Amino acid sequence: MSEETLEKMVKDFLGAGMTESSFAWQGGEPTLMGLDFYKKTVELQKKYASNGQTISNALQTNAIVLDEQWCSFLNEYNFLVGISLDGPQKYHDHYRLDRAGGGTFERVKRAIELCRKFHVQFNILILLNKFNGDAADEIFDFFLKEKIRFLQFIPCVEKAEDGSGIADFSITPEQYGNFLCRLFDRWLENGPEKISIRLFDSILHYCLYGQHTLCTLSRNCNDYVVVEHNGDVFCCDFFVEPRWKLGNIHETPIAELASSEKKRIFARTKSKLANQCLACRHLDICRGGCMKDRVAADDYHCTSYFCQSYKRFFDHSLPQFKQLAAKVGMTR
Repeated sequence: MSEETLEKMVKDFLGAGMTESSFAWQGGEPTLMGLDFYKKTVELQKKYASNGQTISNALQTNAIVLDEQWCSFLNEYNFLVGISLDGPQKYHDHYRLDRAGGGTFERVKRAIELCRKFHVQFNILILLNKFNGDAADEIFDFFLKEKIRFLQFIPCVEKAEDGSGIADFSITPEQYGNFLCRLFDRWLENGPEKISIRLFDSILHYCLYGQHTLCTLSRNCNDYVVVEHNGDVFCCDFFVEPRWKLGNIHETPIAELASSEKKRIFARTKSKLANQCLACRHLDICRGGCMKDRVAADDYHCTSYFCQSYKRFFDHSLPQFKQLAAKVGMTR
């Protein structure tokens, strides 16, 4: 991203006048832009922020280049850092290799220690794939031992490159359902107040207030927009494709793109569910899952690849979520 595009984006976004403005820096690998890029970003945020406006920054990274200089900066400006770590070394290094073919686990672990040393806020993103999808206990025990308290688990599913079906590295619906059930049991057994798991937090919030904090299970898909390196704007980072391009910030203000008719159509598309979903006992809490997981059809109106996963998980966990919500409600 050029400095021109960066400045246009920051100026536009902060100029929309929201009291809270959140920037989430992703890639590719966003640290490849270099630390000076983010120093410039903070300068621009200070320049264009209005009085009383709260600005937050989040950085999703593989963490292998984080050093003391990076961590000092991230702490100074309160960046929330999401670090990709797929569990113990044998699982992480299976797919997350460097250009020479070597594993990156030890470098990620060093980055985590630096984040702790410099008091950088961080959480861990675990990508669940076919290789680590049967290892719920190993993965939970690993993060427990490492005293890492904030976790989010993302199920990996993609189409095969030749279009013949699902890519071989994808987690299966059976694996994901079993993983969630076992993870939930361990979370409950260990004490929900001790470890934050993003999906479980969202479900508990739903049981308490009737709304999710996670877009995966929300009724509509309208939480944010994505700005690409050249200023092109899209509805979602899973749908950076011509069909869902909203425009370019060098031609149209971000606020106008974010409120455009195409953005509203995208938001409503999630709610156009398959007949099986409309008849499902878990419709209200699931809402068909994430549109990216409706991989069988390009109209996004089929059931989720993980439909059976969620049914099994909700059958297993919802009674206990409701009991937990009742306990939380009594202590408030």
